[in-house]
Amino acid sequence: MTSPLQTDTAYRRPDDTLPRPRLTLLLAAPRGFCAGVDRAIQIVELALAKFGAPVYVRHEIVHNRFVVESLKAKGAVFVDELDEIPNTSQPVIFSAHGVAKSVPAAAKSRNMFSIDATCPLVFKVHNEAQRHFEKGLEIVLIGHAGHAEVEGTMGQLPPGAVSLVETVADVARFTPADPAKLAFVTQTTLSLDDTAEVVKALKARFPDIVAPHKEDICYATTNRQVAVKAIAPRVEAMLVVGAPNSSNSLRLVEVAERAGCRVSMLIQRAVDIDWTRLEGISSIGITAGASAPEELVDEVIAALQDRFDVTIEIVKTADERIAFNIPRELREPAA
Repeated sequence: MTSPLQTDTAYRRPDDTLPRPRLTLLLAAPRGFCAGVDRAIQIVELALAKFGAPVYVRHEIVHNRFVVESLKAKGAVFVDELDEIPNTSQPVIFSAHGVAKSVPAAAKSRNMFSIDATCPLVFKVHNEAQRHFEKGLEIVLIGHAGHAEVEGTMGQLPPGAVSLVETVADVARFTPADPAKLAFVTQTTLSLDDTAEVVKALKARFPDIVAPHKEDICYATTNRQVAVKAIAPRVEAMLVVGAPNSSNSLRLVEVAERAGCRVSMLIQRAVDIDWTRLEGISSIGITAGASAPEELVDEVIAALQDRFDVTIEIVKTADERIAFNIPRELREPAA
C-alpha cells in the first residue's frame, strides 16, 4: 500500500543531465511543531495506544492535513460535531484550538469519556477572559472571525460578553456598553505587527482598557515570525510549509512579504511548489508553521536539491525548550 507521503509528493523530476544552478537555502530555526501541537498529537497517539481504535476527535486536532491523515491511518476518527459520534465508551478528544464550554457540557450529558487537547496557552486566554468577565468587564477579543480558536474563546462566556475585532477599522466602529469597563485578549496565532496596531488603536480610544498580564500571542508564533523577519530581507523567495487553514502559517507568509521578500509562498507539500515563480532565483528561505511536521520540510528541501546545487544555512533566532504535560488520564496505567 502506498503511503500518504509517497502518494502526495509525486512530481516531475528535472533533467539530471543538465547542470544545476546554485541555490543558497536559509532554514529558519525555530520552525514547525510547537509544544501545544506536539502535545495534542501525542494525546491522540497515546489514547489510541491505551484504549485502541477508534478514538474520536472533534475537528482537526491541529491544522495540517498530513497530520490528520496520518492519525486517521492509525485509527482516529475525525468529526465536525459530537452528534456524529455513536454512543461509545471510547475517548472523545477536543482539538488543540480549544472549544466553547457548551462542547464538554454536551459530552458530559452523553456520558462521553472526553479528553481535552486544548493548548495550555489557549487555556490561559480562556482563563483571562473569565476573570475579566467576573470583574464586570466587557471583553474585546482580537482575532480572526470563524477561526476555531476564536470560536472556542468566545464560547467561554455568555453571548454578547465578548466582542471580536480584527482590524483598526473594527476598533473605530466598536461601541462598548461602558468605555471604562473594558479588557482585551487576543488569539494566540496572530501577526505581531498587525496586533500591535490594533492594540494601539484600542488604547487610544479606551485609555482604561485592561491588557493581558503577559502577551497572549504564543511564544511559538512570536519566534517563527521573528525568524522570518531575520531571513526575508536576505532571500528572493520564502517557502512557508503549512496548511491554508493554519492562521500562524498564513501570518508567516504575510510577515515575509512585509519584510521585503518579493516571492512568499504557502505550500502544504513539495508538490505544491510553483516552480515558475522560482525561475532565476538563487536564494530561498524555508520555514514551517507550528502545525507542520518536520518531514514535510525535509521533503521540500529534497525537491529543491533535485533542481539546484543547494547550500544550506541555518538561521537560528531562538531556543525552544518548552514542553507541556499530557492529561492525567493518559499518564495513568490502563485498568
